[in-house]
Amino acid sequence: MTTFLLPDLGEGLPDAEIVTWHVKEGDAVKVDQLMVSVETAKAIVEVPSPYEGVITKLHAAAGDVVGTGEPLVDFQLTGASAAATTPAAPAVETHAPQSGTVVGMMPVTGEIIEEQSLLRRTRHAVGDQVRAVPAARALARRLNVDLAQVAGSGKDGVITLDDVLNAAPLESPRKRPSVPAAPEPATTGRRHGDGAELLHGPRRAMAQSMSRSRDEIATCTVFDDADVHAWPEGTDITVRLIRSIAAAVKEEPGLNARFDPSGPSRILFDHIHLAVAVDSPEGLIVPVIRDIDKKSGVELRASVDHLRKSVRERSVAPEEMRGYTFTLSNFGTLAGRYATPLVVPPAVAILGTGRLQRDVVPTETGIEVHRRIPLSLTFDHRCITGGEACRFLAALIRDLGKSA
Repeated sequence: MTTFLLPDLGEGLPDAEIVTWHVKEGDAVKVDQLMVSVETAKAIVEVPSPYEGVITKLHAAAGDVVGTGEPLVDFQLTGASAAATTPAAPAVETHAPQSGTVVGMMPVTGEIIEEQSLLRRTRHAVGDQVRAVPAARALARRLNVDLAQVAGSGKDGVITLDDVLNAAPLESPRKRPSVPAAPEPATTGRRHGDGAELLHGPRRAMAQSMSRSRDEIATCTVFDDADVHAWPEGTDITVRLIRSIAAAVKEEPGLNARFDPSGPSRILFDHIHLAVAVDSPEGLIVPVIRDIDKKSGVELRASVDHLRKSVRERSVAPEEMRGYTFTLSNFGTLAGRYATPLVVPPAVAILGTGRLQRDVVPTETGIEVHRRIPLSLTFDHRCITGGEACRFLAALIRDLGKSA
């Protein structure tokens, strides 16, 4: 029997919720046959079978939350999968940078086979990466244990469950919160024992990321207004904002970065990958528009339209939400003038734009009514100075003030 563990379906996503099983116990499946649909933090992902064989056990029901690295399906292998399996080899999991959507590990004679996509496999030797059994890796995430600081007692230095438990602080939680065995009807939502609706999907991800932001980041927000009275009628406001963000980053690149508190260190990027917060009935979804500084206005509008369509259809792929370097929250399309948007680590800044206003402003010739956009810039004060943030905001305001 071979157990398939839930792979990492995104950039370090800790778990996924079972949406629909497309197979049942006793079914014979082929490699790459659709097996289960799961909901990660912000996307629906279809997981194919990595093996040919008969399914002997499903470890979770629809509605259950399964941790990355925890058992998902048991197989009795047949055909080529049975011939390729080496039962005596220890199950070891590693994570290569930028791994694909579905990742599974199977050691063969000192190497690791990594399924980086649905149709392609590559081999690489086991090097300096942290090596741990999947259950230990999942437990380490739950207990906030840095595996890089743990000495493995298993064969060839592999980290075991006992190693993680010994390294965990005494106050760390040792049990995963229980979840209902099956979801309630969609009209009422999943319910906890006291009748409260359990958060799942994007809302659960938002709760986790906002808690992390509160716990980790030294938040500071500066406010100002951009006078856009010179804009011609029909100006595409969203595209114009994106272009001005790119211009401001060029003047003050320190806000287009990621911060690592363990160094502490920061990485400044040459490219600008903009995460755009989009409201949806399921919760906040934040896909990424890449290389905004290299796109024309037409290309940016096409990217924004694609982004909104993907959110509406819940077809945003996990890779479309990775690697952002700056974030835009255009909450003013709904309501509100100023806000204190929260930075999600490891990013260091987020710009919130309020509703377009008509304000009375003094000029050299008298009092006039101008169109202005309220701006709220939140930054991580651990690695960004107030001067850097204000210079960025000033550059943004100057660029927005141009007629084109």
